[in-house]
Amino acid sequence: MPNEIKIGNRKIGEGNPVYIIAEIGINHNGDLDTVKDMILSAKDTGADAVKFQKRTPELCVPKEQRNIMRETPWGYITYMEYREKVEFGEEEYREIDRFCKEIEIDWFVSVWDELSVDFIEKFDPLCYKLPSASLTDHKLLLKVRATGRPMIISTGMSTLEQIDAAVKVIGLKDLVILHSTSSYPCDPGELNLMVISTLKEKYDCPIGYSGHEVGLIPSVIAVGLGADMVERHFTLDRAMWGGDQAASVEPGGFRRLVKYIRVTEMALGDGVKCVYDSEKPSLKKLRRYL
Repeated sequence: MPNEIKIGNRKIGEGNPVYIIAEIGINHNGDLDTVKDMILSAKDTGADAVKFQKRTPELCVPKEQRNIMRETPWGYITYMEYREKVEFGEEEYREIDRFCKEIEIDWFVSVWDELSVDFIEKFDPLCYKLPSASLTDHKLLLKVRATGRPMIISTGMSTLEQIDAAVKVIGLKDLVILHSTSSYPCDPGELNLMVISTLKEKYDCPIGYSGHEVGLIPSVIAVGLGADMVERHFTLDRAMWGGDQAASVEPGGFRRLVKYIRVTEMALGDGVKCVYDSEKPSLKKLRRYL
């Protein structure tokens, strides 16, 4: 199919199961034991992949924000110190890579800068995600495209013109475009799920949804509208410290989300009207003819 791509062993696009991503991000708060618990829990829910975020703090933290003080689990420290504490290095990612392969779940990252691409290339990643904040960073888009790996781009905070410009830079080959609204958590009135249909009409590539809402219903509706990929933030406990926790889904909720998505896939069918064998007894018993 022209709008089908492959990530690892999974085909993504129309006619294939929705690819479900548990976005761990930085909800692990820099703790490797916590992140392994999260990976194992995500696997147990039925998620297809876990995703992290990789930044080079000295490149990604604006100078005016670096010395702002804030309360954290590590005490009252600068924002720059906080960003450094939640970043994993090579040793931690080696263990993440080993652990994910051991339990057989895909993993990849959102890269926020070019040095992070060089760093993650060491692990032969299945694909790359570009966060909404980087959609207009064409230099970073080209850096990721040059790896030859599949790309996923999120479109929060962006206009159709900006999405068009990004697509012109990287092309549609091995690309997934995710509709998203970048507020955490997102008001239902600003989810604008019909944009999924707009993107499907406009671009010949798989289209998905990255949700930041509270609850599960919009993410399931996104599948009904044709989303080929669904990403939701994942946490062990929404009461944990961190800015993304409030818009995240706990394991029990994520398990239900996976179930609802799989049921929705079956219920959508193929659009061909027919009489099922299960209907024939009722047909024989109840059908009236003039």
